[in-house]
Amino acid sequence: MNVEVDAKLSEIRALLSERALDALLVQTVANFAWVTGGAASYVNIAQDLGLASLLITSAGRYLITNNIEAPRLRREEALEEQGWEFNISPWYEAIDVVAHLTRGLRLGADGHYPGAQDLSADLIRLRADLLPAEQKRFRELCQACAQAMRATVDRLEPGMSEYEIAALLGEQAQRRELLPIVNLIATDERVYAYRHPLPTAKKLERYAMLVLCGRKCGLVASITRLVHFGAMPADLRRKVEAVAQIDAAFIAATRPGRTLGEIFQIAQAEYARLGYPDEWQLHHQGGLAGYRSREAVATPQSELVVKAGQAYAWNPSITGTKSEDSILVNKDGADILTEIPGWPALSIEVDGQRIPRPATLEIV
Repeated sequence: MNVEVDAKLSEIRALLSERALDALLVQTVANFAWVTGGAASYVNIAQDLGLASLLITSAGRYLITNNIEAPRLRREEALEEQGWEFNISPWYEAIDVVAHLTRGLRLGADGHYPGAQDLSADLIRLRADLLPAEQKRFRELCQACAQAMRATVDRLEPGMSEYEIAALLGEQAQRRELLPIVNLIATDERVYAYRHPLPTAKKLERYAMLVLCGRKCGLVASITRLVHFGAMPADLRRKVEAVAQIDAAFIAATRPGRTLGEIFQIAQAEYARLGYPDEWQLHHQGGLAGYRSREAVATPQSELVVKAGQAYAWNPSITGTKSEDSILVNKDGADILTEIPGWPALSIEVDGQRIPRPATLEIV
């Protein structure tokens, strides 16, 4: 018996009962991983829909795929051992297995599907509350992301291209069994120009920003670090300290019972207090994490309520700098999980508590 999977099936069946439905079709990579305790249904990581689907009814659990994917899902993902009944079609035949299995049933789906009710928002709400086993996997994932980032930074040298840095970060992630689903690199003036800097042939001179979102067992953790060869200019140092204070305000405010809108407004006020009132408008600030890098992005109007056991990743930015770590909410606040031991830190006091935020690593 898989306790985690059975608990999720119970939640899904309760949702179906609440919505007066008979079955749920799971098609997305994120929900497939969530329901199965971390199994991978994707081949192309750029696609949201997997090559295998799950169908959950009041009494049954079915896995629908083709003859290409079935052997791996059986042997390496061990999904038959979880109790999934395999329905396999030849890859070259158009057989509508879902229609056959759901004939006469009121169907829900985790997105668009003809004739089905879209339950995607409900499923985000369910999968946001990480079970103890998921919390353990998330902690391990975050530590691995931090290790990959540290190992990459330790190998940085002026003259490396952004492509080379991205390749190194990707290698260090995959060495730790992580899939780098976001791998962003900016150097020098590109750090100031773009919030989402896809790597280019630009060569590192003095300043670099590295961003990693690593996926393992379906869960995703996020981390950003900045490195400067030589002493930083005074204006950049002031921005680094300011964005660290804003990030600390986000983290300190992330407590059970608060809405994302309330947290956002606290950080918004901090931007203004520090002299950067409009910078928050130039990039989203992060939010709820878990089976996507962001399950829900916070806005001033967000009504989603923080709960213990949820993961968050805030990413405030001021032009030329950024602060980002992954955290896990507990009953009293949040644990920062992607900290890098030995990395220079700024100790920020917020409401009587000290919150460490990463400084820019200066290599002199």
